[in-house]
Parts: sequence; C-alpha cells; structure tokens
Amino acid sequence: MTSATTTAGVSAKLHLQDVSKTFRVRHGDDIEAIKAVSFETPENEVCVLLGPSGCGKSTVLRMVAGLEEPTSGELMLDGHPIAGADRERGMVFQAYTSFDWLTVQANVEYGMRLNAVPKKERRERAAHFIELVGLTKFSQSYPKQLSGGMKQRVAIARTLANDPTILLMDEPFGALDAQTRWHMQELMMSIVEAANTTVLMVTHDIEEAIFLGDRIEFMSRHPGTVHEEIIPDFKRGKRITTKEDLIGLDGYGDLERHILKLMREQGGDDTDH
Repeated sequence: MTSATTTAGVSAKLHLQDVSKTFRVRHGDDIEAIKAVSFETPENEVCVLLGPSGCGKSTVLRMVAGLEEPTSGELMLDGHPIAGADRERGMVFQAYTSFDWLTVQANVEYGMRLNAVPKKERRERAAHFIELVGLTKFSQSYPKQLSGGMKQRVAIARTLANDPTILLMDEPFGALDAQTRWHMQELMMSIVEAANTTVLMVTHDIEEAIFLGDRIEFMSRHPGTVHEEIIPDFKRGKRITTKEDLIGLDGYGDLERHILKLMREQGGDDTDH
C-alpha cells in the first residue's frame, strides 16, 4: 500500500480542506462530528470513506451532497464551492428509494422528467442505463416484483441517467445478503468503468473498501478526521473485476490486516452522525 495526498500529476475532481462539522443538540450542548477533514479525489476515481462507527463518514458524504453545511472548511467540486443539493451530485442510499407505483423504466426516467428532458431523449437514456445495470428484461416491472439487488440497480441507473458529475453512495449494498452484495460490487465496477464515473462511497466493510476503492480515506474515531490515506499499490493502478482475483493478489492480505488493526485502534461505541 502507499499513502499520499493526491495522485501525482492528476488534478482533483473533489477537494475538501479542513472541513469540520459541529451539531447542536438538546440543552445547548455541541457535538463535534468531524474535525479538519482534508482529502482530494481525482476524476474517474472511486474514493471510499472507511472507519469505525461514529467517525462521521456519512456526515462527510452528506456535506458533499449538499444535504448538510460544514461549520468550517472548504468543499469544492470541479473548482467550485459546494452549496446546497444539486443534480451534479447524484446520491444512492442504502434504503430502497424507487417509487412503487412506477415501472423500472419510469423510475429511471423520473429525474429527467423533472428536469424537462425531452421524452425521446429520456427514454433512450433510461434504456441505456437500464441495460448497463442488467435490467432490460425487467424494464416494465414494478419494484415490488424485484429483489433487493435489483432495486439498488434501479437506483444506480436512475442516478446515472441524470448525468451527475460525481456519484455519492452511502452503504448502498449494506442491506443485501452476502452473495447479492459481492455480485453488486462486481457489477458496480463494470458500471463505473463503462460510465467513466467519479465515485465517493461510504462503507463499514473492509473487503468492500479494498475491492472497490482506488483510494481509501480511513477516518479516526469521533470526532472524525482522515487518519490515513491508503492507495492499494498491489492493484498497480488497475481495477480488479472479480473478488477471486482480488484476494489472490500479493499484498491483499497484508492490507486487510493493516486496516483491521486500524479499526481496532480507532474503534469505539459511538454511532455515525
């Protein structure tokens, strides 16, 4: 593994500098959720936020999404300050967010329809991303007829169809069974490659972080900050497409043990904000 602030020679797509967030709770007490978080994500990279429960991973993601405002610090996307939610930042949540009364096709078209995309264009774009996530045969099905993994594919397709600058994912596979989860992880890698997408993702799962991440920002326990930036050098700058190939690489076991040690050192009983 290697540690670095940025990838040499690559400009940042997403830039966070000294970002902090303090929440006011009952009785006027303040809770500092994150403190001086700084990192950069180059374009077309998968950056994973990993760390113990309570380190503020989801808080960071929500601020990048524009759903929370930082108490201090700077968040930039493509050189512009992040201020409020915007379609350029597409979000995929752990909970299933499809509309039960709409078909897969209509769900994927929904955001484009709100943004007044012409009917022909939105149908073509929806069909493209439905095919990308492997749901063409189910385009006229309703969410209640789909498995959990399929519902998350719909959410990913809908988000990508809106042409976001960055894809934000908050434990998107956390509710899935183990087999469906690793299948979705592999599918996500193929989608990211095909769509040439920049991704910022939150996970608690070490193996998932190593498999998906081009870089991992490991956060300390509360108040969370970037404890260590990890770039798995055994991938040699390439993305691994199957879990079997990943765990067979020299260096994988060492990195997994290293992150497990970090988890033990930084672990606590707090809950994420």
